[in-house]
Amino acid sequence: MGVLSARIQVVTENYANPVTCLFHVLFKAGALVFYILFSLFVKSFVIIFVITVFLAALDFWVVKNVSGRILVGMRWWNEIDDEGNSVWKFECLDGEALARMNKKDSWLFWWTLYLTAAAWIILGIFSLIRLEADYLLVVGVCLTLSLANIVGFTRCNKDAKKNIRGYFEGHAQNAITSRITSTLQSAFGVI
Repeated sequence: MGVLSARIQVVTENYANPVTCLFHVLFKAGALVFYILFSLFVKSFVIIFVITVFLAALDFWVVKNVSGRILVGMRWWNEIDDEGNSVWKFECLDGEALARMNKKDSWLFWWTLYLTAAAWIILGIFSLIRLEADYLLVVGVCLTLSLANIVGFTRCNKDAKKNIRGYFEGHAQNAITSRITSTLQSAFGVI
């Protein structure tokens, strides 16, 4: 038992936000497991549709508003402007804070985001093979929610990478300038 608790401590020490990581994975796994088990053993489409889409919607909201901010320092949303155009908005931490984000948290965030979409695609293929159009509707809704988060965070990540690059380029430029200035000052005896 001591070995098990030591192993659990090692795992939780590796993640900066283990509770957020747990819920990030929990709703994704919950929707997938519920859909798979109930579509195999219970043939009530209404129950499967409602609960699976509810779990996928919870996952969408948690990823978009909680785990995205905590695990990777990003958040996105979509607004409709005065002319009726769809405008994507992105928030991310500054370059210094993004550079300090926990790598394991970030890895878990991105891999589960993509693997969940891949799982829904595979389940969609099975629904097509089994000629179950109604179950394809469930998969389509869940896949759409997963893809919306992928698109939003991927676009947000591109903005974040620009911010990180700008931060480091600015610091590098300041370091070079200060180094040149101090070298020139010492060379010419200016203090």
